[in-house]
Amino acid sequence: MSDGKEAIIEVKDFTAKYGDVVIIDDISFEVLRGEIFVILGGSGCGKSTLLKHMIGLYKPARGNIIIKGEDITKAEGRDRIDLLKQIGVAYQLGALFGSMTVLENVMLPLEEYTDLSRDARHLIGRMKLELVGLDGSEEKMPSELSGGMIKRAALARAMALDPEVLFLDEPSAGLDPITSAELDQLIIQLSRSLGVTFVVVTHELNSIYTIADRVIMLDKSTKNIIAAGNPEYLRDHSTIPVVQKFFRRQTDAQLGAQNQR
Repeated sequence: MSDGKEAIIEVKDFTAKYGDVVIIDDISFEVLRGEIFVILGGSGCGKSTLLKHMIGLYKPARGNIIIKGEDITKAEGRDRIDLLKQIGVAYQLGALFGSMTVLENVMLPLEEYTDLSRDARHLIGRMKLELVGLDGSEEKMPSELSGGMIKRAALARAMALDPEVLFLDEPSAGLDPITSAELDQLIIQLSRSLGVTFVVVTHELNSIYTIADRVIMLDKSTKNIIAAGNPEYLRDHSTIPVVQKFFRRQTDAQLGAQNQR
């Protein structure tokens, strides 16, 4: 625990494998309630693998992932469904259904997991779209949306069941700088106004510095966490070369020249 906040997610002694290949080896960390927590690292370090395990798509080779006191790696049946309803996921490419309108996409979780009337589902769906700045786009098809609008619609759908934790996979990927910055501000706004905990996978430095309360950095060679904490502090104070290069956007030659000064 930190700063008096409780851990809403606990990852304990976690190892992930694909077949016999170890991707992540024995890591542990906590996500605190209400924070924006970023998982970062270079290509192939296991960011997406970790995310897929945290949302229950895969079971770990070893370890536990505890969300609000319940172990998602062991939950089954109704207990598993109830636990999954407390998290929302917005995927990198949006994963919207192309044959449904934006509103119908957002209403889908409500149809699947609640007994609300159609009018109530419509009302909630419109409210979620308004929260992400898409009011007026309810009847549009996904093919009519820009990249930024698709990300917002996916976020609205992820919030449909009022989850306490939202997982975002590369939310800024493929967006121009202005749209990316607007999405960052939306994430901060939703975090502050709704008290939602965000777990974000990204390697976009501008977004990391803007939104992250804390980060963990995964490393492909060690298959472990090599840095954790505030991103600005890690940029300015880490003595680990790979961490320095990442946060300062430097090559080996640039880093070597700077450290010789």
